[in-house]
Amino acid sequence: MEFRKQKPIYLQIADRLMEQILGGTPAEDERMASVRDVAAAMGVNPNTVMRTFEHLQGEEIIYNRRGVGYFVSPDAKQRILAGQRREFLEDELPAIRQKMKLLGIKPDELCQL
Repeated sequence: MEFRKQKPIYLQIADRLMEQILGGTPAEDERMASVRDVAAAMGVNPNTVMRTFEHLQGEEIIYNRRGVGYFVSPDAKQRILAGQRREFLEDELPAIRQKMKLLGIKPDELCQL
């Protein structure tokens, strides 16, 4: 996986894992790949993946069964979508609106595309 400098690596890994969950792999209530397996697949330190899993657990997207591993929460897809919508509306959309204003692009031009 190629990482961008603008965003912490653990959050980029979280984004990738959330995309996989939205795609259905793993499914809700299904076991996640282990920290070691994800670290090997992504080419990062297991501590970075552990930080990712802790972040996702804090967002209630995954949960830990002690001694068994991490699992996808039953309502993970809804939580991911709600979080991504909120992030888009609060962070990305204002920047897009500002760029459109600077470039003189009208909203109806976007609708035509």
